[in-house]
Amino acid sequence: MTAPNPGFMQDYALTVDRFLEHGARWHGAARVITAAGEDGDVSLGYADLRERANRLSGALLDLGLKPGDRIATLAWNTQHHVEVWYAAMGAGIVCHTLNPRLTVAHLAAMVAKADDRVLAVGSGLRDMAEALLDACPSLERLILLDGETPEAGRPEILELEPLLAERGRPATWGDFDEQSLAGLCFTSGTTGAPKGVAYTHRSNYLHTLRALQADSIALTADDTVLVAVPMFHANAWGLPFAAPAVGAQLVLPGRVTDGASLARLIERHQVTVAVGVPTVWLGLLDHLDATGGQTPSLQRIIIGGSTCPDSLLKRMESRLGATVQTSWGMTELSPLGAISPRTDKPGAARGSGRPPLGLDLLLTDADNIPLPDQRNAVGHLKVKGQSVVNRYFGADAPAVDAEGWFDTGDLASLDDAGNLTLAGRSKDLIKSGGEWINPVEIEEIIGALPSVGLVAVIGRADPRWGERPLMIIEPARGQDPDDAALKATLKGQVADWWIPERIVRVEAMPLAATGKINKTLLRATYGGA
Repeated sequence: MTAPNPGFMQDYALTVDRFLEHGARWHGAARVITAAGEDGDVSLGYADLRERANRLSGALLDLGLKPGDRIATLAWNTQHHVEVWYAAMGAGIVCHTLNPRLTVAHLAAMVAKADDRVLAVGSGLRDMAEALLDACPSLERLILLDGETPEAGRPEILELEPLLAERGRPATWGDFDEQSLAGLCFTSGTTGAPKGVAYTHRSNYLHTLRALQADSIALTADDTVLVAVPMFHANAWGLPFAAPAVGAQLVLPGRVTDGASLARLIERHQVTVAVGVPTVWLGLLDHLDATGGQTPSLQRIIIGGSTCPDSLLKRMESRLGATVQTSWGMTELSPLGAISPRTDKPGAARGSGRPPLGLDLLLTDADNIPLPDQRNAVGHLKVKGQSVVNRYFGADAPAVDAEGWFDTGDLASLDDAGNLTLAGRSKDLIKSGGEWINPVEIEEIIGALPSVGLVAVIGRADPRWGERPLMIIEPARGQDPDDAALKATLKGQVADWWIPERIVRVEAMPLAATGKINKTLLRATYGGA
C-alpha cells in the first residue's frame, strides 16, 4: 500500500490556545463572569481576556519560564485563574493544578514530583502557598492573583497586576508540537498513591470536541454556563476550553458554592447550564425550598463526580424544571467518559449515560478476559481513547495493557442501549463529594496508636456526599480510645474533610482467609446509609 502523500490538507496544530483565540475573534463580547458578592460581579469579554492572557504569557517568559516548564496553580474558579491557564498553555508552559483541600505535605510531594517553578495563588490561600514556597526547593516565585499584597522583604512573591503592567508583553501562542504537554493533574488513581496525569494539547483539544457533541455537554453561543466544578479538578471537566470554543459565557463562583450564592448567580446572569457534583445542587435545592426562589433560566444541569441518588435526581428535575444529565469520568480520561443525552424527557436516563465519540468501553472478568456479552452483565470497566492516559507522569511503565485498555478500577454494566451504570469499585478508595479519600493513610496513622489493635476505614453511603469514611476499630486489649482523641490524632495529618465523623468499635475484626481484614464483609455490614 502506498503511504499517504503529505500536504493534501493544511497542517493545523491542535493546541488549546486556539479555543480562546476563536472566542476572542468571533465571540469577543461574550463574558467571563467572576462572583464578587452581593455588590456585583466582575466580568471581562473574551477579546479582552485573550489580550491579558497573552501579555501574561510574555511576563511568564520574562521571568525565565520556557516551554515545557511547569507552573502550578492553587486557586479557585476565577477570571484570573482562567488567564493563567491560557497564559501558560498558550506559551507551551505546563499548567499544574493543585487542590487547595489537601494538606501542605500532600501538595509539597506533588510540587516536588512535578518540579514546579512558579506557583499562582488565589484569594485566601496565601498562607498555604507560602508554606509550599518554603518547603519546595523547586519553587522560585509566587504570583498572587486576586489583589493581595506581598509582605515587604519577600521579592519572590509578586502581584498579578503589577507583573502584567511592568513585564507583560505580547507573545506567540501555539508555536510548538500538538503532542506537547498542556496540563498536569495529580489523582489518587485506582491504587491510592498520588499519580500525575499529563494532558497533551492534542488530547485536550480532542476532549473538547468530544464534550461539544450534541448528545454530550453540547454548549452553544446561546448558553451561559455556571462552572461549579473546581478548576483544580480534572480540567474543570474541560469547560474553560469548551465555552470559548463556541462563545458560551462562563460564570465562575470563586470559592463560594453555597446554595444562596449559586441561586444569586443563576438569577443575576440568566444561567442556562450548570455543572457540578450532586452535593452542590442539594445545597441549591435546600436554599430554594427555604426561600421560595426560582431559577427559570436554567435549562440543564450536568452532574458527575459521584453517583447521584435517584431521589435527588427526581427532586432536581421537579423543583428546577431543568433537564438533568448524569455523567461519569476520571482524571485519567480528561475527564469525560460517559454522559446521558440532552433530552426533554425527565428521568429518561439514570445511570451515567453513553460514551461520546472518541472513547470506547470494555467489560472484562477478574482475569481481564472480555465478557462474552457486553450487555446486562457486571464486569471490570476498561477504557481507551484519544484523551485517555497512556502513562502516568514520571512513570516508566505504561498504565494500559498490551491492547491499550486502561483499567478504571470500577465495576460496571451496560444496558441494551449502551447506558453505563457503575456497580462499585474494585479498589477501596472512598469518593466523597466527587473527591477521593485514601483510607490507607488514615489507617496507618490510627493503627500506630497503642490503644488501637486493628483499624479499617470504609466508605459508608451518605445522602449528601455520596460516601463518607467510616472508621472501624478493634481496641487494643484493655483499651477504650476516645472518639475525640482519635479524630484529633488525624487533625493536621490528613485533610479535615478526610476525617471520619463516625467510629465503630468491634470486639474482633473480621479477617479473610489470607489474614487480611475482610473489608468486603465490613462494607456489607456497615456500608449502608
